[in-house]
Amino acid sequence: MLATFISSPKKKHYLEGICGMKKVKARIKTPFGEIVVEGESPQEVLSMLETFPESFMEKVANLVSSRLVPSTAQLKGIVEFTTEGPVIITREKLTHYEVIGLILYTSEEKRNTAAQITKLLESSGIKCMVPARLNEMTKRGQVFKPDPSRPEFKLTVQGERWVEDDVLARLRGKMA
Repeated sequence: MLATFISSPKKKHYLEGICGMKKVKARIKTPFGEIVVEGESPQEVLSMLETFPESFMEKVANLVSSRLVPSTAQLKGIVEFTTEGPVIITREKLTHYEVIGLILYTSEEKRNTAAQITKLLESSGIKCMVPARLNEMTKRGQVFKPDPSRPEFKLTVQGERWVEDDVLARLRGKMA
């Protein structure tokens, strides 16, 4: 028997059984990704699923979200979360690249459209040519388009590290 975790942006909850090559898999799609339970027979998969505690999904979701989502305490005085999305509230001087990086970093799934980023920056009192900056950030390897047919941009791993290690570290240092 084998249980594995596969990351996925899907936000559906359902169970899907897959048979093939003498293995049976159950894929459980969750808000944070996908859990796959694998066994030699359907009975083995069912018995493994029955051993999961009732609060298993809740505990895993909380654990994953606490590890992956930047905590609001870390961003206090820098970013404020509104119904529209994250708004920059720090008075520190930031470049257009840094504010776009912060907006993407604090956005759901670390992705957003140029139009929405522009609106959020305007709400923050910042005027910026977002599409041009995103194009330059793409060339720098800080953002990419996960689906070229959609207008969304997402931070790369390098972009996330840059926001965490350079931008947020500098802002926290000035606030301390």
